[in-house]
Amino acid sequence: MNAVEYVVERSIVIRAPREDVFRFFTDSERFAAWWGAGSRIEPRPGGAVFIRYPNAATASGQVVELKAPERIVMTYGYDDPKQAIGPGGSRVTITLTAQPEGTLVRLLHEVPSAAVRDEHVQGWRYQMAVFANVVMAERRADEAARIDRFLALWSETDAARRRGELAAIASETLVFADRYSCTRGIDDLSDHLGAAQRFMPGLALHREGEARACQGTAICDWAARGPDGAERGRGTNVFEFGPDGRITRVVGLWQG
Repeated sequence: MNAVEYVVERSIVIRAPREDVFRFFTDSERFAAWWGAGSRIEPRPGGAVFIRYPNAATASGQVVELKAPERIVMTYGYDDPKQAIGPGGSRVTITLTAQPEGTLVRLLHEVPSAAVRDEHVQGWRYQMAVFANVVMAERRADEAARIDRFLALWSETDAARRRGELAAIASETLVFADRYSCTRGIDDLSDHLGAAQRFMPGLALHREGEARACQGTAICDWAARGPDGAERGRGTNVFEFGPDGRITRVVGLWQG
């Protein structure tokens, strides 16, 4: 394609390692997960790019440059001749930069006119959100398991076991806050959980319903019950996860 003057620029941070994010540009099944069933990519310079949107519209182009896990450049355009961009008629450059909070994804879409640029701003705003959610969806099962293990620790009376389990599922600098505590670090939280058992022996937290998650943040409803099974309270926890999948922050919201 010829050089173009107009660009769409977007950037997002995805809470996952750069290698995990980049494979969604090199594996057709993962590529299709954020574009539409039937989409595919050949991960090599000159390789074909084909996108089939959920509404059955299609677009095509080819890979221009591929440098894993840092950068991919590809051409892109619609197969419908009524569209302003034909097959391969624009260029998309995506760069991935590792950061402490995950991966910074920068997109630059070069297009032939201001009108086409303006048409694609919302499209890319949406598509990048889909991309982030699809990447994080692969981690959803691990997040749910960590949430359940975290709730179970409220009834763990063995200090060493409690501390070891926290180290397995959470960051060493884990921050926890609710109506009754503000802790920093897993040692501080482990001591707090031990105190909860001293003052409320037999207390246990039980998840209610499925956890709901979006891009590294999840919320989970719970009920607190005593050793007799009677409810002592209920609420919702908000969990944040780091790029390694460990819990980094929890905020507990009690009902009533």
